[in-house]
This record gives sequence, C-alpha cells and structure tokens, in this order.
Amino acid sequence: MIYEFQKNEYTISTDKAKLQFDVIHGFLSTSYWSPNIPMEIVKSAAQNSLAFGIYKDKIQVGYARIISDYATFAYLADVFVLESERGKGLSKWLMECIIQVPDLQGLRRWMLATRDAHGLYAQFGFTPLDNPAVMMQIARPNIYTERQPNEM
Repeated sequence: MIYEFQKNEYTISTDKAKLQFDVIHGFLSTSYWSPNIPMEIVKSAAQNSLAFGIYKDKIQVGYARIISDYATFAYLADVFVLESERGKGLSKWLMECIIQVPDLQGLRRWMLATRDAHGLYAQFGFTPLDNPAVMMQIARPNIYTERQPNEM
C-alpha cells in the first residue's frame, strides 16, 4: 500500500517509483552511518523496506525507511533531510507520518540508532534501552570501505 501526506508545498510518499536515488545515495554515501555505501546497496535497501521520501515540488529533499515484519518489530533507518530544507519542521512531520501508518500499528518494539537526534525521537516515545546488556549486535562500520573476501 502507498501512503501519501501533504503539507504546503511538501509531500511525503511511500511510492518507491518516486524515489530519487541520486539524492538518497548522495546523502547516505557521505553520512556518518553509511560512508561510501554503494548505489546498489541503497537501492536494494529501499526496495526491501517501507521507504518514505519527502518531496518539495517533486524534488526529493528527505528520506527514511522502516525495516519491519509489520507484526512485532520495526527498525527506523537512514533518516535525513537535506541541509537546504532543515529548520522547517520536516523531520518532525516525517516522524508524525511514519508513526501513524496503519501497517505499523501495534508493534511490540521500535528501534533506531542515532548519534545526534535524540531530542527528535524522544518526542515520539523513543528512549534509551532499558537493559542494554540484553541487546547484541554484529557491527561492521567499515564494510563499504574494506575489501570484501569475495572481491579478492
């Protein structure tokens, strides 16, 4: 199902046909969380997620994606608003839209990772982990810059 939200000259849409991968890749490949991410990974991630684009007059100015089973769990990833559009409340509006999507209601857990936007996410109920000792991870922060074994 495709969801669309309108506010002034901005549209938020989950229509993947509208995604502008040059914009998405341009931002993500220079972000602190996915430096040097290849374009094909950005496209695959979007295709396998519920992707939200923010558009101003049909030009993409923001993005977020949800990875979910739509029953119990959702992970919010790759959230950004281009610098030229910051300070206009778009991040907050994007979160308001994401949180109200019918397919994402009744989930037992939402997660995300952020270095610098705790204040934004706290407005929507996100908190630090209650018990971080129960959480585990496999982290490969340099995966896009290191040579992969199958590339040797």
